Amino acid sequence: MGDIAGKVDQAYEDKTVADLADAPVEALQGVSEGDAQKLKDAFNIKTVRDLGTNKYFLWAQAITKLAD
Repeated sequence: MGDIAGKVDQAYEDKTVADLADAPVEALQGVSEGDAQKLKDAFNIKTVRDLGTNKYFLWAQAITKLAD
């Protein structure tokens, strides 16, 4: 991932990777509070860790890698 600070909002740039994993999903650049609410409503995703370990996202990623 290289520059992790470039992938999170400024308020989270000085956090450890462990802290980022448990940060709210809107800590990721480009994810708004509204987007975060939709992820919570649809998949009960509240944190970056939840997003990164969500089975549907992992399945989609695996299918895409196999297709490539």
